Amino acid sequence: MTDLSSVGVVVLAAGKGTRLNCVDIPKVMLEIGGKPIVSYTVETLRKVGFKKEQICLVVGFCKEKVMDYFKDTVSYAVQTDLRGTANAAFIGMQTLPKNITQVLVLGGDDSAFYRPDTIRDFINRHEQRQAKLSLLVATVEQPIGLGRIFRHENGEIEIIEKEYLTEEQKLIKEISTGTFIFDRKWFEEMYPTMPPMQKLNEYGLPTALAVARKMRATYQIVKLEHPDEWFGINTPEEYAEANKRKQITK
Repeated sequence: MTDLSSVGVVVLAAGKGTRLNCVDIPKVMLEIGGKPIVSYTVETLRKVGFKKEQICLVVGFCKEKVMDYFKDTVSYAVQTDLRGTANAAFIGMQTLPKNITQVLVLGGDDSAFYRPDTIRDFINRHEQRQAKLSLLVATVEQPIGLGRIFRHENGEIEIIEKEYLTEEQKLIKEISTGTFIFDRKWFEEMYPTMPPMQKLNEYGLPTALAVARKMRATYQIVKLEHPDEWFGINTPEEYAEANKRKQITK
């Protein structure tokens, strides 16, 4: 098992949740199974063995709601200008202790069902490969509205965001979970030169994979063994389903 003392975690928790009509509460604080979505993620990270100084929640919209709930059991970084997931990851990394060399980045709204063993295995594989970037992917039956994994014939891998998909690419069922592990030094040096995503004008984590590929940095994708562990909560229907699943598993 990898020594976790040099591994940190950034949990992205700054989003508003417009499609879920979140007016005065961050999306990650919506309750499923009677507890905030992101609380399950933090619980899992603690079971993995992470201490509070290793877990950074990047907060933004209605940040006080998150901070009042977790108090001093985690650390925080504030994303004042919501400029994308890569920007949030970079801000979060800045608050981690100096001895942290590898950083796991999770979405606070889609990681509530991850198992501790899944996180441990992902970290182990990243360490074994000595990769600059590792990405967790999954095959799902209904990939509508999600970025796809496109495998080139030469073995190169690309994340194609939903805004850019061709009709043919929409048939692909392998998706990016948005869960990454980065070599901290590599990411912090790469980020300032990262181009924004053209149609969104924000800095997205999928671009990091494109940069790694261009730089010929070592990267890998790791298949999620149980695809149902990743569950994006973006619509009222998904929110209802997540709540139902947490009620069953309680």
